[in-house]
Amino acid sequence: MPSAISLTGLSFSWPDGTVVLSGLTAAFSPGRTGLIGVNGSGKSTLLRLISGRLSPSAGRVTVTGDAGYLPQDLTLDVTAPVASLLGIQPARDALAAIEDGGVDPDLFDAVGDDWDIEDRARAELNRLGLAHVGLDDPAGNLSGGEAVMTALTALFLRRPPVILLDEPTNNLDSGAREKLYDAVAAWPGVMVIVSHDRELLARVDQIADLSEGSLRFYGGNLEHYEAQRAAERAAAGQAAATAAAEVRREKRDLLDAQAKQARRDRQGRKAAVSSGLPRAVIDARKKHAQESAGKARTLHSARVEAATSRLREAENALREDAEIRVDLPGTAVPAGRTLLTVTGLASPWHPAGPGASPDDDGPVLDELIVRGPERIWLTGPNGAGKTTLLRAITGRAALDGVTVRRHVPVGYLPQRLDILDEALTVARNVRAAAPSATPNEVRAGLARFGFRGARADQVAGGLSGGERLRAVLAALLLAQPPPQLLVLDEPTNNLDLVSARQLESALLGYRGALIMVSHDDPFGRRIGAGRRLRLTRAGRLTDDGV
Repeated sequence: MPSAISLTGLSFSWPDGTVVLSGLTAAFSPGRTGLIGVNGSGKSTLLRLISGRLSPSAGRVTVTGDAGYLPQDLTLDVTAPVASLLGIQPARDALAAIEDGGVDPDLFDAVGDDWDIEDRARAELNRLGLAHVGLDDPAGNLSGGEAVMTALTALFLRRPPVILLDEPTNNLDSGAREKLYDAVAAWPGVMVIVSHDRELLARVDQIADLSEGSLRFYGGNLEHYEAQRAAERAAAGQAAATAAAEVRREKRDLLDAQAKQARRDRQGRKAAVSSGLPRAVIDARKKHAQESAGKARTLHSARVEAATSRLREAENALREDAEIRVDLPGTAVPAGRTLLTVTGLASPWHPAGPGASPDDDGPVLDELIVRGPERIWLTGPNGAGKTTLLRAITGRAALDGVTVRRHVPVGYLPQRLDILDEALTVARNVRAAAPSATPNEVRAGLARFGFRGARADQVAGGLSGGERLRAVLAALLLAQPPPQLLVLDEPTNNLDLVSARQLESALLGYRGALIMVSHDDPFGRRIGAGRRLRLTRAGRLTDDGV
């Protein structure tokens, strides 16, 4: 089939010289492609190159037709109407002017064939679960999930031949995710999706794995990819075992050869003394023996080096990023100790105001008390105010009628991971949070989060999404004093599959209390299994129990 996207010798480096891609040549065929890879491998950069947001340092990108692009982090003009976010405001303005009697040809050019653009926009908003969003509503009123779905609506309205989505399910509640899954499955054009969402990757036609600067394509969805990778890892494991055995054998042969040569050298010296041969003949034989021994040593050493090289290659095929380790003693809290008290939750703090909501089907809480190493999973639809409540709990915002008392140090992981100083290195960011720690203590702590050696000296502004999350976690948990209550807002956003698994392992090892907002249901059930709270659209907090 013809390629929809072609990459030829594609290279890209940041202004500081950091190489992201080098000489990448690949082609994306029509259909839905899930683009995966470890954080920092260049997935988001590749989408920006394909979309034209970045220019390659070398090589070229060829795209069949226009490419629509949804970035990982949306930047909105909060004062603009939703119609502007959808890209239909000029056509709406022209239609309004024509209805008022305007006859300027420019007005008709602005409308083009979009005489029914408002009806189509509302139909598309309804399809994606945004029937409650008005075209004239300010974009600043949208929640993070609503903003993503509105931006997706804009792409589907344009219907470009190629759509590029970078972590589109970030911040989406379960209902919105289901609507997105359906829209992706129904899309007839070309789509490239960067995502860690397993449900979404189950709906793609192929997986493209970006690793060490090269792309490998696997037919089928994520399940098929994982089966193929499991077979490859099994083969790599066998290859590593074979290579290790070969190294041992070659080293043993080298030692045997050296021992035999030593015996021959001793025998030769004895024979030379007793033979009575002329000195010149003895020297010639000695030189010949030394040359032969040197060739043998070189041959065996080369075999050992080649076997060792094959072992390194086999081990590299098996290697994954080191796990995050956060089993820090200072974060532990005793059972029963009161860590947080929030009162006045039944007050009209929510923008929707007081009153019951159709989804109020549990006991409404006026007071929230967190005790001991409790784990709480806070759920609710997009726009319910979950992030607003977390910001109040952590002291970032005040809510009318709500009183928050924090009895222990609290660490906050916001959705946008914007608590780092972009101009400072990872090490200096952590040092700022723990000013009395020595440089060695900071680097030892950072090693727990995968920042070893020069990685700790990366500037925060150049980190990938997953690297940024690890750096923020390091700054939070290595702070002095360390947090005994961790408040997490969508912690799996921007993480690759391996990093999400590592984060899950790390949080299971965290010894303090957790309050977490997550629309990743499997992750939420495993990490926040202790207690589940739900925030309704009317701002009512209900307790769904364990």
